[in-house]
Amino acid sequence: MSSREERIGLNEAVFRAVNERIEGLAETFELKTQPLDLICECGDAACVERISMTPAEYEQIRSEAHQFAVHPGHEYPDVEVVVARLKGYDIVRKNEGAPAQIAEQTDPRGS
Repeated sequence: MSSREERIGLNEAVFRAVNERIEGLAETFELKTQPLDLICECGDAACVERISMTPAEYEQIRSEAHQFAVHPGHEYPDVEVVVARLKGYDIVRKNEGAPAQIAEQTDPRGS
């Protein structure tokens, strides 16, 4: 695994953990009908893009440890593939090998 792949994977894991926390707070305050205002889960540590989706959409993405929600155009084709282009965000899935392994090891849900 290259240091670049590892850096991208770890950056995405940090953003995913932040979004998990945002979702948890929304549940605590019973905001299940409100859209979630999340951060882009891309591998760029300097990214400040926001994405919005329903809690159900977020749960669908998070049902698979290899999937991340990113702002359109923020994918890294050498480590992931876009599996869906939706309104305001794309869903990417990690490629097999090191990128997928990092996604699994850092999944806060352990899925």
